[in-house]
Amino acid sequence: MPDQLSLPSLTVRAIRATPVEVPPNFVLGTSQGAFLRVPLLLIDVDTEEGVTGRSYLFCYLRAAAGAIINLIDDMEELVEGEHVDPVALWEKLAARYALIGVQGIVRMAMAGFDVACWDASAIAARQPLVRLLGAEPKPIPAYNSCGLGLMDDLGALAAEAEKLLAVGNFRAVKLRLGYPTLERDIAAVHAVRNRVGGAVALMVDYNQALSVDEALTRGRALDAENIYWLEEPIRHDDYAGAARLARELKTPIQIGENFSLPARMADALDQAKPDYAMPDLERIGGVTGWRAAAELAASRGIKMSSHLFPEVSAHLLAATPTCHYLEYVDWADVLLREPLKIVDGQAIVPERPGNGMVWDESAVQRFRLT
Repeated sequence: MPDQLSLPSLTVRAIRATPVEVPPNFVLGTSQGAFLRVPLLLIDVDTEEGVTGRSYLFCYLRAAAGAIINLIDDMEELVEGEHVDPVALWEKLAARYALIGVQGIVRMAMAGFDVACWDASAIAARQPLVRLLGAEPKPIPAYNSCGLGLMDDLGALAAEAEKLLAVGNFRAVKLRLGYPTLERDIAAVHAVRNRVGGAVALMVDYNQALSVDEALTRGRALDAENIYWLEEPIRHDDYAGAARLARELKTPIQIGENFSLPARMADALDQAKPDYAMPDLERIGGVTGWRAAAELAASRGIKMSSHLFPEVSAHLLAATPTCHYLEYVDWADVLLREPLKIVDGQAIVPERPGNGMVWDESAVQRFRLT
């Protein structure tokens, strides 16, 4: 991605944040808990020129939305009247929050604002975001990550895998593992594989559930199961452990959803030496952070996928030199006038100006938290 971009002249007028909670079409049960409702925070950046940029955050916990809104209110006081230059605004806010630390919900709030600023800039330039970033729209290989959580009924698990593939003629799905025993993990893999066939790419995700020793034991068993990648089997910040897994297991190791800003990603890539990386938009630092992350991955020859936020991530992956897979979730679909389209297992980057997201206001009001 080029360092210097030509951005239209816009001025920040206001930031609006709207908390919503949507029901997932498929319950996502992980080793860290099940998501029965999905709390999102919609962010609108209004400009004096009448252009509005949009983004959303995944709050994980309903209670987090209020705390993030308070931070956004504080941010608004600092950026009101400023030129919409996302990189300069990130630096200004990072200086503001240097003592508290640009981590956690501070980083999330900044990332949400950053994504909305890039959207506003692309809308004003009358270009899809990917073109503003110097690339062209292209289909992005995607895997369906909407379900396949931990289930007692493996027949239901296999049936859900079949449904997920049919949604957009997907050719890849992600299965959550971390059952109490290795035998149960393998049984879940077999149930899904027997239903979907050997040609489907099957990723598995432990959501940090295992010790290094247990990850080696289960990973060696999974080496015989035609697994596309093994995602976050251990603590996300145990880089020495991840490096050992990458050395000793045949199945590729995927990490990255917990990379906190590009500097930490650089540490992780150099120390953990994973096979693949998958930054998360609200943790890596929005579009501004993603651009740096893409350069890091390219410089090390590591294929880079996305974590969540498929609507914006599709644009970013199209501009990423080592583009790999888009993680598809449909959580925001109900809130959008035109949801992201999946055709033959690929995300179609829209040609609409900006990142392509426009809220369905009636749906927003229906799912709004009060």
